[in-house]
Amino acid sequence: MSRQIPSTPSGATLGAERSSRGVRLERVEFEQLFRECAADVHGYAISLLRDAAAAEDVTAIAFERVYRSRGRLDRRRGTPRAWLFAIARNAALDELRRRKRQPLDQVAPESARVDAASVEEIDRVERGAALQQALRALAPREREIVLLKFHGALNNGELARVLGISESNAGTRLHRALLKLRAQYATLGVEEVA
Repeated sequence: MSRQIPSTPSGATLGAERSSRGVRLERVEFEQLFRECAADVHGYAISLLRDAAAAEDVTAIAFERVYRSRGRLDRRRGTPRAWLFAIARNAALDELRRRKRQPLDQVAPESARVDAASVEEIDRVERGAALQQALRALAPREREIVLLKFHGALNNGELARVLGISESNAGTRLHRALLKLRAQYATLGVEEVA
């Protein structure tokens, strides 16, 4: 009985594929992470920074940092997506500090303008202008946890690790922020959110 050994993409033997599998799978996994998360990271950054150019920079920086430190990912501490959003958060906070700690609510109106592609993304993520206004009415800490939860699709344990707080504290903060968001959204005449 003859058994065929599957060929590898590079034409190497099966043994060679196994010896280099970690590198190849890592690259493939990074590419998949980029495809699945790039729009979400950009949406998170643009929602937090309200500046399309800065959001593009933060997105690029986050993926560059993930790629450079990809060997240090500890899956026991969270998913690659959660790790990426923790890095994106740090890059966005660095950008805010670079702006001399200018509060989000005082960003110049010119920097709040976005191109057509970004407008479509904001509409999809924030469910329109009313939700964007409701998000802006939240305190920065509340806005951040809502954006991480929904842009990042992070569970409470991942939120806790990203924010450096306990899981129960993350759940409590998220719950309170969503209650405030719903109340603010209702004052704008919209029936339901999140």
